[in-house]
Amino acid sequence: MNVRLVKEYRFEAAHRLTRVSDEHPCGRLHGHSYRVELSLQGPVDPRVGWLIDFGRIDEAWKPVKSRLDHAILNELPGLENPTSENLAAWIWDALIDALPMLCRVTLWETADARCEFEGHGAR
Repeated sequence: MNVRLVKEYRFEAAHRLTRVSDEHPCGRLHGHSYRVELSLQGPVDPRVGWLIDFGRIDEAWKPVKSRLDHAILNELPGLENPTSENLAAWIWDALIDALPMLCRVTLWETADARCEFEGHGAR
């Protein structure tokens, strides 16, 4: 049996986009209440009856959240231009070793705007 598990997290952070025109509002420092969904996919272990313990996902997320929460994203290595697309890929890269079954990072920047990232291609 194959399943997809989804775990949701939230963090607060500020950023400014560095490659937009001077007139663009996102070029100014501003903040978001981000929401992240981590989706993991694979076969259920018949011995325990699950894909992965949700607690393991929490453990993998904890150090990532500590870097992002209440931070200025532009100050983090690799996020000098922290668009939703770049941030979703950055989160993927931070988690993929600990969560090899990760199949999607969905990042909401606002209540009605999100980015879905599904990796860098073949692994």
